[in-house]
Amino acid sequence: MKHLLSRWLAIVASALMALAASYSGAAPGYALVLFVLLVGLVMVVDPPGANERGPTIVNPQPAMPADPLPSIRASIEALDMPVLVMGAGADLLAQNAAAERAFGDLGEGQHVSARWRSPGILDMIRETIETGTPNQIEHSERLPSERVYIVRVAPVETEGRPLFLLSFRDISELRRLDRMRSDFVANASHELRTPLASLRGFIETMQGPAKDDAKAKERFLAIMLDQANRMSRLVDDLLSLSRLELKAHLPPDQMVDLKPVLGHVRDSLAPLAADLGVEIRLDLPEEKIEVMGERDELVEVFENLIENACKYGQDGKVVDVVVRREPGVGTEVRVRDRGPGIPAEHVPRLTERFYRVNVEDSRSKKGTGLGLAIVKHILTRHRARLLVKSELGVGSEFTVRF
Repeated sequence: MKHLLSRWLAIVASALMALAASYSGAAPGYALVLFVLLVGLVMVVDPPGANERGPTIVNPQPAMPADPLPSIRASIEALDMPVLVMGAGADLLAQNAAAERAFGDLGEGQHVSARWRSPGILDMIRETIETGTPNQIEHSERLPSERVYIVRVAPVETEGRPLFLLSFRDISELRRLDRMRSDFVANASHELRTPLASLRGFIETMQGPAKDDAKAKERFLAIMLDQANRMSRLVDDLLSLSRLELKAHLPPDQMVDLKPVLGHVRDSLAPLAADLGVEIRLDLPEEKIEVMGERDELVEVFENLIENACKYGQDGKVVDVVVRREPGVGTEVRVRDRGPGIPAEHVPRLTERFYRVNVEDSRSKKGTGLGLAIVKHILTRHRARLLVKSELGVGSEFTVRF
């Protein structure tokens, strides 16, 4: 409508210009020709219907599907379980922060077999890529600590390239609890059988033949107290071992100076060493010796090692504790006694639960057979090692290497 009005105004203006030319003395034919020319010019510049045409239609090109990987990467970062993204060739394309904490930086583009060589995992992934059906298996990791996962692989619905999610659900705590219950029952029932039988026998004797024997009662009560204390130590050690197993996968995150730790252990064991006639000698460097660890657990480690050296190496009269930090080796704490030594066939089994080189000797020294097992579990959590050297007639050396 607006354009139509503008055309009519142009025509009227052309007529007025022709009339003005006529009034100014121009020939009538000239004015008519001028009017026709102006109207024609208007029609050429703005022909009817020119502005009523619709927009030019251009055939759109089909849009390329967007790459789904960035959005998937952002989504898996919100998950607290390890998740990885794979392509159709089982090549790793992305991993979230939880996967990097659990398995390290795996590197994009490498095949999944570069990190996991388990036939079960590889066969499961291959089957899912071929069939598009989700699968899962149970998988165990041994290093740096024992972990158990439910590993699941599933395809991702995308418009572009095919992608697959590989997830790891940690069920280590459930497996540890199950094993802890069964181990506790088995160990407690085995080790408590003897002291319970002794207590029962002494009680029956005091109720029967020794009912009126005051001296026998006094002697039996002392033995019964000793057996009860033994059971108490055994239960305490079993509970301590169970607690350590529950957090074996959690490495400590604090720095501990070993010099005050070893000084504290020496002072706490001084009464026992004096009773046994043993001298505990510390050989410490001048500077701080710091390691990543938990102070209370390290105290328990060195208490066990130094107490064992005092008890079983008391014939040598001296226990040496030496701390050294060597380039390329790390920090070492050596506990050395001059006792009778340990036969070579027993050394590999010293950290097993309830393993004793000499059962009677161990029980006479009020050992539970769990001390070195506790040491092993603490050092495993600290990513440290226990090395044992022993020579008959010379003595034994227990080295903790951080």
